Parts: sequence; structure tokens; C-alpha cells
Amino acid sequence: MSTTWILVSNASAGKLFRNLGPNKGIELVREFAHPQSREKNGDLVSDRPGRNPGAGNGHGSFVPATLPKEHEAEVFAIELARELEAGRVANQYSRLVVVAPPAFLGQLNQHLNHAVKGLVSDTLEKDYTRATNKELSQHLASCVCV
Repeated sequence: MSTTWILVSNASAGKLFRNLGPNKGIELVREFAHPQSREKNGDLVSDRPGRNPGAGNGHGSFVPATLPKEHEAEVFAIELARELEAGRVANQYSRLVVVAPPAFLGQLNQHLNHAVKGLVSDTLEKDYTRATNKELSQHLASCVCV
């Protein structure tokens, strides 16, 4: 029997489903939440950007290379990638479908290792995190026989 894992996620929430074969439907394995990704950038930092002395009479200021909200999305992508790797190592799935909005899908792909990427059979660039199981099954019909 071939088990397919289906990760449905955005930058702040995710659900991991399992499909055990044709006409078996999908069942929820685990839910993930990362509410920090929903916060405003100003709420994620404790102070204003630091000051650096400028070369002239003007003032310089330090602006972080990555916005705090983007950093939190990155942290969540790493968490999900680790979960997928742990499942692969434990032979819990042999095929993976990833569903996420384009920007977050890109972040997630950066953190998936080669072995997990090799198990990805389909990707959908959509945010279906709020879809019901029935709606999700309909959306996945083209890539998973649910």
C-alpha cells in the first residue's frame, strides 16, 4: 500500500493529511500553527531599528535585511520541512503533495532536502488552509485518488 502525504499550508498555518490509496479519502495527521507570521512587522520587534553613525552630517540607520514577518514565515517553513524529513526517515509516506501560496511554496522548497523533494509528485500554488476536507478532496482529485 502506498501512502501519500498532503501538506496544505500558508505562512501561518498548515495541515498534514494522509491518503492510504484510491477511494480511501484523506485523514488529518497533524495541524501546525505559527501565529507569529500573522503579526505586523512592528509587533515582532521590540524596538526601532538601531542607529549607525553616517559618513557625513546625516544620520544612518540600520534596516534589517529581512522583515520580521518574512523571518517568521521562514522559521515556519523550516519547521514544516523538518516534519516532512522526519516522516520520510520513518517511512511514513512514499509520495508527497504540497499545496501552498506561491511565495510560501518558494520558501518551503528552499528548505526541503533532496530526498524529500524527490518524493514530491505534485504542487498546487493555492491557499486551501481553510478548505473543508470535502472541498480539499475535490481540489486534489487531479493528483490524488481520494
